[in-house]
Amino acid sequence: MKIERIEIRHTKMDLVTPFTTSMGTEYDEEHIMVRIDAEGITGWGESVAEGTPFYSYETVSTAWHIMRDFLIPALLGKNVANVGEAIGLYEFARVRGHMMAKAGIEAALWDVIAKSKNISLSKMLGGVRDKIDVGVSIGIKSSEAELIKDIEGYLAEGYKRIKIKIAPGYDLSLVQAVRREFPDIMLQVDANSAYSLEDIDLFKKMDEYNLTLIEQPLGYEDIYDHSKLQRAIKTPICLDESIHSLDDARAAVELKSCKIINIKPGRVGGFTESKLIHDFCMSNGIPVWHGGMLESGIGRAGNVALASLPGFTLPGDISASKKYYKEDIVNPPFVVNQDGTMEVPEGPGIGVEINLKNLDNVTVRKEVFNA
Repeated sequence: MKIERIEIRHTKMDLVTPFTTSMGTEYDEEHIMVRIDAEGITGWGESVAEGTPFYSYETVSTAWHIMRDFLIPALLGKNVANVGEAIGLYEFARVRGHMMAKAGIEAALWDVIAKSKNISLSKMLGGVRDKIDVGVSIGIKSSEAELIKDIEGYLAEGYKRIKIKIAPGYDLSLVQAVRREFPDIMLQVDANSAYSLEDIDLFKKMDEYNLTLIEQPLGYEDIYDHSKLQRAIKTPICLDESIHSLDDARAAVELKSCKIINIKPGRVGGFTESKLIHDFCMSNGIPVWHGGMLESGIGRAGNVALASLPGFTLPGDISASKKYYKEDIVNPPFVVNQDGTMEVPEGPGIGVEINLKNLDNVTVRKEVFNA
């Protein structure tokens, strides 16, 4: 297929409610939507680089620069038969890092090629499910009562797993309060790298509360110190920010730094690397689950497809569209079934239609590149 046109859009979507983590509070989400046109077929992807460098060194501005000046020129006008051939092009492949920029482009490539073959992205990736189990991520709340109320609401909607964000001063007491109210739910916590090994006693105390996992408690690039913490506690550690590649996953498993890995295609450079990590973890008995980056329906469609692979055995952070946005930019929006599952789109590619009117409404800037 000849890549004839590429469009990138900087979007800004207001959140339904503020989302607070140890990194701060978000009131809106800035991402980059990518459109690739090839021989009459259109593919869409989403780069999850944010407006700030607090989760990752990448931002909307850095991703825009890398796409505009390096990745797009490497692809434009080229004839490619598959995604591997496209991302293996010399000028594309030699860009070091910038995984979120690469992932946005790669997602659009997967979509356009799957559509050219008239198969769903799920099937093209190797998915085996028509529904996936989903959980929900809840930001830090102003009170325990507010947190409990939110959890009650999400459980009523059918979510199978609850994740709460924690930070120093907002941790053990929250876990205790949730367990008093909900002794049997699947519960996990996410620290977003807010702690150090000096907090080891805190995590030992959390062993008493039957948590499914503790996500990324220590440094955002650390693997070694997590191995020390995992040896000291019973609760499984799950690594998120520390895992940027298959090599990082191999190191984490070899060092016994975690027992579970969170896979986010945006963090690791796309679906290709995600599949490699998934396959490695499956062969080594390491459960994986799909994280979330407050994606629009474009990115969420890709997440659902990836989470349909067999190794994703834990509910992911792939919530309903309405959890974050009053109006999504795809039709139909994603919903959670009462049994805590979400349907995997069956149509070609990502399997949803782009609502161009809604997309235009949230577009801050746009740039088009023609071959």
